[in-house]
Amino acid sequence: MFTGIVEELGEITAVETLDDACRFRLRGPVVTQGAKHGDSIAVNGVCLTVVDHEGDEFTADVMAETLNRSSLGALAVGSRVNLERPTAVGDRLGGHIVQGHVDGTGEILDRTPSEHWEIVKISLPAELGRYVVEKGSITVDGISLTVVDAGRDHFTVSLIPTTLALTTLGIKKPGDPVNLEVDVIAKYVERMLGDRVAGEGVTR
Repeated sequence: MFTGIVEELGEITAVETLDDACRFRLRGPVVTQGAKHGDSIAVNGVCLTVVDHEGDEFTADVMAETLNRSSLGALAVGSRVNLERPTAVGDRLGGHIVQGHVDGTGEILDRTPSEHWEIVKISLPAELGRYVVEKGSITVDGISLTVVDAGRDHFTVSLIPTTLALTTLGIKKPGDPVNLEVDVIAKYVERMLGDRVAGEGVTR
């Protein structure tokens, strides 16, 4: 489990294209501390498994399903990425519950800067709209954010200077893709309520 609190901005240092997958080598001095084969690291919100690591770099394999459902397929050598290690038991939950399982991708639509923050408008796939609510939580490229405004096909978030400086959202431009993970609690509630309604229908 992750919390959506990015630990560092990493960098793609090598990309190896395989038949039905891709292997990334990434630089991340913080997240590689104590890393070992089989560990999980979230890369732009996608939970990946460490294949090996040397010094401040690690490699991770990305299967075709992940490449198709996320924006990782657009990464190239030199791309900056958000990195986060899993939350340890007993640590503070600084953001919200993040699984590292991307639900879909959006696109940066607009950026509106102000003196102390910046409003970013992001497109929202139709099938995810029901999970996004004003003041609710959403993960964008692995960053835990609060929804400012929730529309039918878009939402906005307000970014403070720290987020702009320490994550990829500080360098993303209109037209750039982002990974989205909606609040898992909303999905569980929907499933439980749906099962309850279905069960009540059967007994009538």
